[in-house]
Amino acid sequence: MTENKTFEIKSEKSTPETVDATVIDAIDYAYAGGRDIVIEINQPEFSSVCPMTGLPDFGTITITYVPQNTIVELKSLKYYLLQYRNVGIFYEHVVNRILDDLADALKPKRMEVTGEFTARGGICTKVSAKI
Repeated sequence: MTENKTFEIKSEKSTPETVDATVIDAIDYAYAGGRDIVIEINQPEFSSVCPMTGLPDFGTITITYVPQNTIVELKSLKYYLLQYRNVGIFYEHVVNRILDDLADALKPKRMEVTGEFTARGGICTKVSAKI
């Protein structure tokens, strides 16, 4: 008779509080006050950790925004997003957290963050939040 065994993934899982939004660098938008533009940024190699299982989650984060006076410096955005690599956080929470942090730093006219996560257990998940 086969015995059902459970196991726990041992990982260096961090909490969302460890993510430092101050690394986001807002730079002046040279065309502020002119016509509106739409900026779309894709990060196709986003990763975080499932807070329930400790298993890695992978997905694409898409940030779409209309700047007001500042735009995000891409290197700082990359370093900001990399912080989630070992953070235990649900999809819905990570999308909202990224939106909140970027909106606080940039003060855009409009912004939307979408996370499109790869299948886990045969289920694909897409989460969007906007201001």
